[in-house]
Amino acid sequence: DTVQELIPLAKELMAQRPSRKLVKLYVLGSVLAFLGMVIGLVETVCSPFTAASRLRDKEAAVAELQAALERKALSTQTLAEKSKQQEAIPCSRALANRQHAS
Repeated sequence: DTVQELIPLAKELMAQRPSRKLVKLYVLGSVLAFLGMVIGLVETVCSPFTAASRLRDKEAAVAELQAALERKALSTQTLAEKSKQQEAIPCSRALANRQHAS
C-alpha cells in the first residue's frame, strides 16, 4: 500500500521540480520508513523464539537458585548435627568419668 502511495507522490514531486535537497530528504525519509517496517516485521516473526529462550533461561536460573538453597539447607543441617554430636560427646565422657569415680 505504501509503495503504491509513494509512486504518485514521487511523480507529483518531480512535476513540481523541487530542489535536490528536498528530494533527498523525501528519499531518506522513505528509506527510513521502509527499514522501520522491515525491522518491525523481523521482530514480529522472531519474537516467539526469543520469548521461548528467555523462558528457558529464567527456568534454568530458578532451578539453579533452588539447588543452591537446598545445598545451603543441607550444609546447615549437617553443621547442626555435628554441633549436637560434639555437645553429646563431652556429656557422655563426664557421665562415664563419674560412674568410674564413685
